[in-house]
Amino acid sequence: MNKKWEYYSSDEKLVEEIEKKFHISKLLATILVNRGIVEEDRIRKFLEPTREDFHNPFLMPDMEIAVNRVIKAMEDKEKIMIYGDYDVDGITSISVLQKFLRRKRIGGRKSYSKSIRRGVWVK
Repeated sequence: MNKKWEYYSSDEKLVEEIEKKFHISKLLATILVNRGIVEEDRIRKFLEPTREDFHNPFLMPDMEIAVNRVIKAMEDKEKIMIYGDYDVDGITSISVLQKFLRRKRIGGRKSYSKSIRRGVWVK
């Protein structure tokens, strides 16, 4: 399988301005420019996000049903199985949820998609 690298050509002057103004690396400034994040307020929101900047998770279908089910399991002291993909967002999601459940002293297990190789687990 042949893969072709694709890359953007960036406005080098704008990259340099952002790099100096926000004291960030040239690489990060280039990424911002390539993503069209060039206004000061958008750059600050990207570099220093707050909880108010996150998308509302309840816009996802059936999120309320899932949250209510987890709450019920916690109240009934049920064990909770966490499933996730073996990619960066899947592992991150599993880790965050598992940490939350441990703090609440909720027992459970985790499992990754079948694409995971044997013997590779997050501890």
